[in-house]
Amino acid sequence: MSGRARLAVCAFAATLMAAGALLPLVDPPNWLFQAGFLVAIQTGVGALARRVPLPRPLTVAVQTLVTLLLLTVVFARGQAFLGVLPGPDAFVHFGELLRAGADDVGKYAIPAPATDGIRLMVIGGVLVIGLAVDALAVTFRSAAPAGLPLLALYSVAAGLSGGEASWLWFLLAASGYLLLLLAEGRDRLSQWGRVFGGGAGTRNRSTGGFDPTEGRPQAPVRAGRRIGVLALGVALVVPAALPALDGGLIGGVGNGPGGGPGGGGGTISAVNPLVSLQDNLNQPQNREVLRYRSNAPDNQDMYLRILSLDRFDGTSWRSSQRKVTGVPERLPEPVGLSPSVQVTEVRTNLSAAGSYKQDWLPMPYPATAVAIDGRWRYEPAGRTLVGDRGQTTAGTQYSVNSLIVKPTQEQLADAPAPPAALLQEYTRVPDALPGDVRRTAATVTRGAANDYERAEKLEEWFADTGGFTYNTDVRSGTGVTAISRFLKQKEGFCVHFSFSMAAMARTLGIPARVAVGFQPGTTQSDGTVSVGLRDAHAWPELYFEGVGWTRFEPTPSRGFRPEYTQEQTPSGGASDPARPEEGSSAAPEQSNRPEDDACPRQERQLGECGAADPRDVQPPTADDSSLGTVLLVTSGVVGGLLLLAVPLLWRLVTRSRRLGVPVRRPAEGEARSPGGSPAPGSPGASAASLDADGGAVAGRTAVDDPGRTLAAWQEVTDSAWDVGILPDESLTPRKAAARIVRLGKLEDEPAAAVHRVARSVEQVLYAPVPRAGTGLADDARQIQAGLIRAVGFRTRMRALLLPRSSVRVVWALSERWSAFTDRWNVRRLRLDRWTAFLRRRPTRQRG
Repeated sequence: MSGRARLAVCAFAATLMAAGALLPLVDPPNWLFQAGFLVAIQTGVGALARRVPLPRPLTVAVQTLVTLLLLTVVFARGQAFLGVLPGPDAFVHFGELLRAGADDVGKYAIPAPATDGIRLMVIGGVLVIGLAVDALAVTFRSAAPAGLPLLALYSVAAGLSGGEASWLWFLLAASGYLLLLLAEGRDRLSQWGRVFGGGAGTRNRSTGGFDPTEGRPQAPVRAGRRIGVLALGVALVVPAALPALDGGLIGGVGNGPGGGPGGGGGTISAVNPLVSLQDNLNQPQNREVLRYRSNAPDNQDMYLRILSLDRFDGTSWRSSQRKVTGVPERLPEPVGLSPSVQVTEVRTNLSAAGSYKQDWLPMPYPATAVAIDGRWRYEPAGRTLVGDRGQTTAGTQYSVNSLIVKPTQEQLADAPAPPAALLQEYTRVPDALPGDVRRTAATVTRGAANDYERAEKLEEWFADTGGFTYNTDVRSGTGVTAISRFLKQKEGFCVHFSFSMAAMARTLGIPARVAVGFQPGTTQSDGTVSVGLRDAHAWPELYFEGVGWTRFEPTPSRGFRPEYTQEQTPSGGASDPARPEEGSSAAPEQSNRPEDDACPRQERQLGECGAADPRDVQPPTADDSSLGTVLLVTSGVVGGLLLLAVPLLWRLVTRSRRLGVPVRRPAEGEARSPGGSPAPGSPGASAASLDADGGAVAGRTAVDDPGRTLAAWQEVTDSAWDVGILPDESLTPRKAAARIVRLGKLEDEPAAAVHRVARSVEQVLYAPVPRAGTGLADDARQIQAGLIRAVGFRTRMRALLLPRSSVRVVWALSERWSAFTDRWNVRRLRLDRWTAFLRRRPTRQRG
């Protein structure tokens, strides 16, 4: 094995050893085998490119292209052209996966499930690190800097694991780096011997770069070992300096700097049902995150819903990846809601605290209209709004029109079967769901006559009769194992209750999902309602045809049981929804009231404590952000198309100049040179030249026949070049014409046209008195058409869109650049001489 091949293998091994530090973060760990296989292909491509050999930057570019193709095959095959070539749809899919992965790493505790988004992030990250290590250590032959990406990979993994990284991963990463350094040192010594060192000694390759006569490592190895020791020291210090990230994979939700128990401040994000919801419920200080004012008759139905979790894959409940659109002026009618069901439209003005930074917008459900400034997008299936390009809820004021849906028990009991597509999507449960969950659901709902009665029995069993206890200190979990454990231990908080009821409802054939958001909050003396961290909540939504998605409340001692699950269903109205009344909200039980002293002094000085007084926000007149996005994307597409069309446009312009040049007939008696051009000093002499592209120079006072003939011949040569017939400057025009006819498979008129143009060129170049050629432009066009007809579709498209002869542009620019540098060097030489002359003048004066 050659030294460079050995170095490539060591770079591959070092990358995988460092990637092992990511194993504790994601479960199951089989993603590492896939990443190793892709890195091996990437390394092999680099080895082949270096063996060709390609220039170093081109080698890295080829590896980068292959890496993109590999990621496309693995993650975006369905959106790629022929399953391999990434197009616009593939890049859009990559963006969606990365956004989903970013959401996932903020949701899940360590170890996080290997979702598609997380797999793309970790496998893509390992490939990027592998490419950097291979490029630095092998392509550019500098192994010491290659330790930086390896160090970054290990340090990030160790920091994210909260200091719980095993020493095994550190030793593996360190060993991989040292192995890479020693391989480079051995490779250098095998080529150059002792570059630095003392006395002579015999080089012994078996000792890995050590001189046996001196008993000490040679200088390159010593330098590598020093760098390795320094890098390993940094690897020990950096993870210790990185803060342990509580809860989520890359951020503890609900805890910013000092935001843990007993702390306060930082960014609040109260969406995560796995970690942040439990953290927020256990906060010692109930900080305010939202404040609202509504014209609803009471608050008990004013649950502020953030998003719905509708996918249950056995490891967790999560939100499906769905497309978003611009926010319409009026949201579509809620799915499944019948006109026979009583609804009341209310208007709510909301204000978010400056410290509450959330991508999803809390709103009453179902919203019918939203007035808000900023970059927000609408997700139709969940009827939610999500921030675009970094938009968050921090300090946002907005108004929401929503419906209070009040179905009767009879309407719910008589609900017809839901649509088949909706039933199939929202009753899906994983195969790993334990059988005791299904059996318990069937036992609890025994005797129920319809889905509504089954849902009501489940809610009552969880909230009242099942012997469950509300406890926020119980270990969180949403997978099948956690649900089974919760049903046995009967102790948990809203996450356990809502997720378990939704899973059990699905086993009974009832479409179900889980909503995450806030309870109605606490009414204040000024008529506003304050929502704090401890109001974070999760509840199940079950679907009934004619009513739509319907809220249930299985969590004991939390929230409000809906009226349609109680004995009576009183009716109620609302005032004008256009303007909420002051103090129109009924005061619920005064619990979980945000504390006035819960805000740290720093945030109090910045004005980020609590939310501002809600105000009425009018709908925007136009979606400026959508228009700007459309214009930006359109400009990018147009610019890209223009860039791709540059060779085509240059070729068309050049052909037009060559074949459409006006001709001045030589005056009688005008002197000509033996080559056919005007004699020096004659009036037409200055017009007998060609431009850098081989075309006759236009815009001058005269253009002669020789110039036109040579331009036509140049066009014939370039047309043949475009279809793959390389020009041969060593051939005479007659032999070149025969070659074009033979290789281009020309027959009849196109073949005769080639010979006519060649004879005209011979007349111009060699005849004592050249005869003017006629119809040369038509002949050139006929030849070009014949060459195009004789080739296949791909060659034809290549000749049209990316003609080979367009390289003449690069040649022309290179010649002009060379001329410019020559002129600049002459001027610089003159300047240097003048400067030297001025410097010698004082010496001459003293003499």
